[in-house]
Amino acid sequence: MDVLKRLDRILWLLILRHFQGLFIPEMRGLFSTLIVVLVALMIVTTEAGKNKKEKNKGGKGGSDCAEWRYGRCVANNGDCGAGTREGTCNEQTKKVKCKVPCNWKKEFGADCKYKFGNWGECDAAISTKSRSGTLVKALFNVDCQQTISVSKPCTTKVKNKPKGKKGKGKGN
Repeated sequence: MDVLKRLDRILWLLILRHFQGLFIPEMRGLFSTLIVVLVALMIVTTEAGKNKKEKNKGGKGGSDCAEWRYGRCVANNGDCGAGTREGTCNEQTKKVKCKVPCNWKKEFGADCKYKFGNWGECDAAISTKSRSGTLVKALFNVDCQQTISVSKPCTTKVKNKPKGKKGKGKGN
């Protein structure tokens, strides 16, 4: 990139001297060559940038496909954490980095976004309570269940409402 900047400076100096009448006629060949080289460098760097962007898109032979379908994110080690998912479109395939949540959401994945209702009453027989969620959004065109149910252990603590702090207030 430094070479490109230097060539750009030299080009502008030559143009400036040409318009000031200080341009030496013997330098016309050098000036023309310099312009051709500069244009060629600009074309090469532009094409290199396009190729890099296409390579980052993944897939085989470009990414003409508009309807990519992705599978679930599969953790690299264990059952949660960093992983990969495979995408397919027509006969093209690509792998994309992803992350499996390490909490209760790993059952259905982080790509399925649900809206949950309130927790139900505690089922004393199994000491759990549950709630259901309806699908709001499926990221990466992942196949998600329309409704899911999640459960958690019932809490045995009774939350007391905090009463005013003693020792503070009017009259103390």
